[in-house]
Amino acid sequence: MCKTAYVYHPVYLEHNQPGHPENARRLECVLRTLEQEDILGSLTLVEPRPASEHELLSVHTPQHIENVRRVADQGGGHMDPDTYVSPRSYEAAVMAAGGLIQAVNQVMQGELRNGFALIRPPGHHATATRAMGFCLFNNIAVAARSALEHEGVERVLIVDFDVHHGNGTQDIFGDDPDVFYFSTHQYPYYPGTGAKTEIGSGAGQGTVLNVPLPPGVGDNGYARVIEELVWPLAERLGPSLILVSAGYDGHWDDPLAHMSLSLTGYAGLQRQLVSLADHLCDGRILFTLEGGYHLKALAYGVLNGFLALRGEDIVVDPLGPAPHSERPVDALIAELKDLHRLS
Repeated sequence: MCKTAYVYHPVYLEHNQPGHPENARRLECVLRTLEQEDILGSLTLVEPRPASEHELLSVHTPQHIENVRRVADQGGGHMDPDTYVSPRSYEAAVMAAGGLIQAVNQVMQGELRNGFALIRPPGHHATATRAMGFCLFNNIAVAARSALEHEGVERVLIVDFDVHHGNGTQDIFGDDPDVFYFSTHQYPYYPGTGAKTEIGSGAGQGTVLNVPLPPGVGDNGYARVIEELVWPLAERLGPSLILVSAGYDGHWDDPLAHMSLSLTGYAGLQRQLVSLADHLCDGRILFTLEGGYHLKALAYGVLNGFLALRGEDIVVDPLGPAPHSERPVDALIAELKDLHRLS
């Protein structure tokens, strides 16, 4: 069985505010590129359903859920200066979370091997109590909670390579020993969290590993992070499922950040994560869309993600390498290995 799936529903395009960096054009460009590259038709479509209130309440407060619904019902508005709600945003958000849950269910039941959730709005900044950073509900957190209800799922590894730290995901699972959160992100940068000293708390102490990268780190640095930190960590953890917050805003030409990843570098780290899943949990890995605001880099980043999930040794990089040398990461990796006893 080698089925790779994608999650999509047209309602995801109805969460939209033209002129905002996180708008419907992002997903439209991704879908158009997948069609042009003749890959979409060979994938299995997971038809989403709305996340139930019970599923949303597993990570969010009733007040937060009601606030998002109320603003949408009133015709839209803003949850904060960065985070908008349009009239159908609530429907899109519950369908986004539900779509990722559906994919988790089918992977755990053996109907699919892996997949990529092409969902919006994104989720990793949403905390239990508030929307922020373009995110309404925390899709990956809701899906991880759902996954842990499956027989045989004892531990979930969440890998977040968005250029911004997923503060919401970390907050939700920071004291949970069954979920390990790993994030590599530009630091200091929005939202200001993700220091290397943030390692979880209570029963979850030691279940958070942050890699706060300085601006300018690129393909080599990210590859070393995966090889020298993610691999030994995951082998020690032994996850039943790997979930990936996939953001492509670390690309060297992204307008909202200052990293130096190329599409080739992104393809390499995605292939590494798929190999990790093959090695540790029978290939059970699901990517879910987070950031990425250079439309071409986003679209081809997702394309290369699907190629990695399908086991194809192909990289498509029409934008080429970063036009400048990248920052080294030797000292940071050495410090993190020592802090987390990975050496």
